Amino acid sequence: MATVEVILKQKIEGLGAEADVVKVRRGFARNFLLPQDRAYEATKANRRHVNHLKELRAKREAEELADAENAAGKLRKLRLSIELALGQGGKAFGSVTTADIAALINEKSKLNIDRHQLVLDAPIKTLGSYDIPVKLHPSVEAAVTVRVIAPEGQAGDSEEE
Repeated sequence: MATVEVILKQKIEGLGAEADVVKVRRGFARNFLLPQDRAYEATKANRRHVNHLKELRAKREAEELADAENAAGKLRKLRLSIELALGQGGKAFGSVTTADIAALINEKSKLNIDRHQLVLDAPIKTLGSYDIPVKLHPSVEAAVTVRVIAPEGQAGDSEEE
C-alpha cells in the first residue's frame, strides 16, 4: 500500500493532534483528510508552517490544563446531596447515575461536566456518602463528594400503615 505524509490541522482520534506529521494511506488522505480540510500535504513549505501550529497547540494545551486544575479545585470544595426514594425495608426505587450527578454538578457549580468524565463502576442504590472521581484532563483528576439521602418524611421504612 502506498502511504503519504500529511500534517494534521486538528486533533483526530487515533491518528494524532494538530501539527503532527503522520503517515497515512494515500486513499485516506485523498478521500477523507484533504477534502474535509483536516490535513494538508507535508511539503517543505507546509513543514515550516508546522512550527507555528505547534506553538498554538502548546498554548491551547497549557490553557486546558490550567482550566482543568481550576475546575478540580472547585470540585474538591463542592458537597452535593441527592435524594433517593426508598420503599419498605429500605429498598431503593431506582438509582443515582452518572447523568444525575453530572446534572447536579452543572447546576450547583456552573462547571460543564459531562457524565462520561465521572468514574462510577455501578449506579448508586444505597444511602450514604460517596467520593466520585472526575477525569477533567488526562493528567488532572478530582473527586466530588455526593451524599445520597432519603427524602424528608422517609426514614427507610414506610411510616404510613
